[in-house]
Amino acid sequence: MLCFQEHISKLEFTLRAYNLSDSMELISSFGQQSDLHSKSLKRLALVVSLTLLSMPVLAFKYIDYVSRSRSSENISEEVSLNKQLAYRVDLFLSVHPYSKPLALLVATLLLICLGGLALFGVKDDSLAECLWLSWTYVADSGNHTDSEKIGERLVSVSISFGGMLIFAMMLGLVSDAISEKFDSLRKGRSKVVEQNHTLILGWSDKLGSLLNQLAIANESLGGGIVVVMAERDKEEMELDIAKMEFNFKGTSVICRSGSPLILADLKKVSVSKARAIIVLAEDGNADQSDARALRTVLSLTGVKEGLRGHIVVELSDLDNEVLVKLVGGDLVETVVAHDVIGRLMIQCARQPGLAQIWEDILGFENCEFYIKRWSQLDGMHFEDVLISYPDAIPCGIKVASLGGKIILNPDDSYVLQEGDEVLVIAEDDDTYAPAPLPTVKEASFIHIARTARKPQKILLCGWRRDIDDMLVVLDAFLAPGSELWMFNEVAEKEREKKLIDGGLDISRLVNITLVNREGNAVIRRHLESLPLQSFDSILILADESVEDSAIQADSRSLATLLLIRDIQAKRLPMVTHVQRGSFSQGSWIGEMQQASDKSVIISEILDPRTKNLLSMSRISDYVLSNELVSMALAMVAEDRQINDVLEELFAEEGNELQIRQADLYLREGEELSFYEVLLRARQRREVMIGYRLADAERAVINPPSKSERRRWSVKDVFVVIAEKE
Repeated sequence: MLCFQEHISKLEFTLRAYNLSDSMELISSFGQQSDLHSKSLKRLALVVSLTLLSMPVLAFKYIDYVSRSRSSENISEEVSLNKQLAYRVDLFLSVHPYSKPLALLVATLLLICLGGLALFGVKDDSLAECLWLSWTYVADSGNHTDSEKIGERLVSVSISFGGMLIFAMMLGLVSDAISEKFDSLRKGRSKVVEQNHTLILGWSDKLGSLLNQLAIANESLGGGIVVVMAERDKEEMELDIAKMEFNFKGTSVICRSGSPLILADLKKVSVSKARAIIVLAEDGNADQSDARALRTVLSLTGVKEGLRGHIVVELSDLDNEVLVKLVGGDLVETVVAHDVIGRLMIQCARQPGLAQIWEDILGFENCEFYIKRWSQLDGMHFEDVLISYPDAIPCGIKVASLGGKIILNPDDSYVLQEGDEVLVIAEDDDTYAPAPLPTVKEASFIHIARTARKPQKILLCGWRRDIDDMLVVLDAFLAPGSELWMFNEVAEKEREKKLIDGGLDISRLVNITLVNREGNAVIRRHLESLPLQSFDSILILADESVEDSAIQADSRSLATLLLIRDIQAKRLPMVTHVQRGSFSQGSWIGEMQQASDKSVIISEILDPRTKNLLSMSRISDYVLSNELVSMALAMVAEDRQINDVLEELFAEEGNELQIRQADLYLREGEELSFYEVLLRARQRREVMIGYRLADAERAVINPPSKSERRRWSVKDVFVVIAEKE
């Protein structure tokens, strides 16, 4: 029994040894199979990565082959395959803004995946570890230095080389994006994020004066924002503005490149949030300039967000004003530059010295028009309102019961009602306020009848496109029997045709007789054929042939002025008088100054620099065209209601600025306050706004210390607003 058990134990031991041997053989067999499978998988990964890497090359080669084969078969109507592919890629990159970064991201992921597969084929690491190593090689080309095997080094170097290309393209994209952004800022393509700003559309010679006036107007507010948009390079605009020699007084000027005819460009300058929009007339042909202004108004009215402010349009021809107002409606205020200057020249020819007064009133440097409501004045007569402002001159009423109509120089008996506003001339809108009525002594009135209008002899040198409108205004202003001599290079027959085409019926001119003379105003012998010493007034116009160039037009006007004055000085008798300024009696300027005392010459000046020459010599009362138009544009932009005031002051009927001799109101040496003289003027239905002393160069508008008495001379003159004679 014992032997049997031992035999069984041996058999069990033998069986266990046999089973263990079989297990080891099975494990060894499975390990060998697993290694074979891993190696085959790595080989497959390496083959797949190489295949994927070579597929783009093969595809490009195939496309090139197909394109060549098609071209060899003369299939001209079909576009080659490679061109179609290039077009599709170009279209994708141009249509989709983020296509380039997206393509770079896809290329980076492909490089990491292909590199990971290739590493998995040459290394013993897992696929996840190989993908991570591939990313490190892409991000840092120095991470492959610890590779030992040849295969690992080749793959890692290839991945690192691809990574360098990826990061080079990434740097290129970033650099291009930054350069494009800076270029966009430099060229003025970014949007203006402002509101309640003044927007100027266009560019012309008037821009400098306009910016100066807007800067002065905003000075009391600490400065404002002015945005200029024109079809010019932003850097050029900023450079030209920097060259302007005036102080912006805290006002910021922002330039943008763009077209006012494109809604996207208008939105770029926040047109819907601007408090005023000024459309400048282009230099050049008047009809083309006004046509462009009309298209600009159409674009502005098409803004979906609507406009917060009003539109001030500068026009070149009066005939186009009706069309622009028809298109713009209540949003538009127009300033017809040629018409304003023509009427102003006529007024200045009749009243020497008026140009300086208009400069003071239109410009923001001194006193200008303001409209404001004062409830404490309700129920007061206008006569009392006149002396209620120590620092302003009331000259009109905005009547609420008449729909806001402005009445200049109203009756003394008019009583201010609730809602009425007072039109005044003051230094600024915050420098005046009504005060208790002062005690004004009633001064006896000297009734001196004004002399009746006498026929005048006036010479027009030059030709303007709106000269027919000037003739109509002259016929309304001048006394019957007056003569108007027209001297220019336009042939007489062509001259009559142009006047008729302009809408002028010569037979309806009742007060003036036209005398036509043909000649060149800068040739002395042509001028000497005229009786220059016999004219009461001479108007030198910026000739139509050179008005596109301010310097040429001013040079021509200045040459004509000097020639006329020299001819007058030779023909007029020499009179000994006190020398004027620093020029001696015997000098050529002294002789011309003597001639200037005998007749009035009004020169239309376009360039402000010419102003200094004329003001220094004192041989002409000048009109500074561009600057006065800029002043009017700025004033209407600040308050559109002022345009109604200016239109009446320039019109043939209604009220106008006039210069009166002092002997109409006082005696020689009489001592009166300004308020007392003002009340005497009211008896003539006039609003007195200032004076000019006999020994003074400039008039004083809205004088201070109006209650202070002073001694006057009959050689003094007063500036009034009165009905046209």
